[in-house]
Amino acid sequence: MHSGPVAAASGCATPAVRIDFDFEGAPLSRCVINGEREFTLLVAPEHAPPINPSPWYAFRYEAGQGAPVTVHLDYLVGDHRYAPKWSDGSIARQLEVELSQDGKRASFVLPAGSARVSAQEVLDTQWHGRAMGRWESEGGERIVLGRSHDGRPIEALTLGSAEAERLVVLLGRQHPPEVSGAVAMEAFVDRIVERLAEDTGLAERYRFLVVPLLNPDGVARGHWRANRGGRDLNRDWGIFSQPETAAVKTWLDANAIAQRPVVMIDFHSTRSNLFYVQGEEETDAREQAFLDSWLGQLAGQLEGFEFTIERRNANPGSGTSKNWFHATFDIPAYTYEVGDESDRSATKSAARRIADRFVETLPIAADSPKD
Repeated sequence: MHSGPVAAASGCATPAVRIDFDFEGAPLSRCVINGEREFTLLVAPEHAPPINPSPWYAFRYEAGQGAPVTVHLDYLVGDHRYAPKWSDGSIARQLEVELSQDGKRASFVLPAGSARVSAQEVLDTQWHGRAMGRWESEGGERIVLGRSHDGRPIEALTLGSAEAERLVVLLGRQHPPEVSGAVAMEAFVDRIVERLAEDTGLAERYRFLVVPLLNPDGVARGHWRANRGGRDLNRDWGIFSQPETAAVKTWLDANAIAQRPVVMIDFHSTRSNLFYVQGEEETDAREQAFLDSWLGQLAGQLEGFEFTIERRNANPGSGTSKNWFHATFDIPAYTYEVGDESDRSATKSAARRIADRFVETLPIAADSPKD
């Protein structure tokens, strides 16, 4: 046994166990060796304490036969939020956690063998790339809007006719740990792709700009919230100080005159299923009719996916995509939030039905005249 704690910047190793952070999505957490089969990981954000902490962690381990491996997560900022997900590549399960009274330490045990443990399932840039490739093969046009600080492509997909006069904008993964929102967005876009293939008239009337991975650096680096520039991207709209938001703005500047934006949806995750919509001071008859016809028709109708609708006032200058799109284009702009631990199968099924109803409701927003 070791005589005292030993720390390592990029991993831990004893004769019996090795812990590494050598894959995309794993932050370089500080690792402390407490004993041959006991470790502490110090979980800290990539910058100053963020708004709405999402304490992310991810690592892989290899452990020889013997007693279980004990891992403690010590949260230097925020409290325990995500139950650890264990996967050996073929089997995945959620681990039981013993939580300290103050919520600052979570402890769990790992079996011998090799596996990966993470706050949520790891949906890395390759996962997003596979979805983009599938949508491209089914008629979408894959484009690069710009480059991140690390040089990663900020990719988008356009669906529907380039001659369409109406534009729908779908955004995702501004905040890296918000995996359940990414699951919903994939299923939502899958259904949009199918609906466009089924109805050529729909494809002629609407063009969709789909940006499923707006923060590729943050996802790859295992950030809690920010991009490589240390900025919460969902506080950068209207400021456009970061290459990711600026890339979307540049595309809109070039296309939004010929193709009028009519709706924007931004996919996120939080502790429950909900939709943030325009606040009371921004509500008009058109927006209310759109909301009633779309989400109002689905309330209580989605098995395993109960949701609430929360009107949130614009808070001018907050820099969120929801506020900027509404203020700039006078359109319904909503945040689609999925619960952290919402059942993934129910989330996907609900997202497809939500997409179906969205397509059927689009004319209410799209055909309203603008001053």
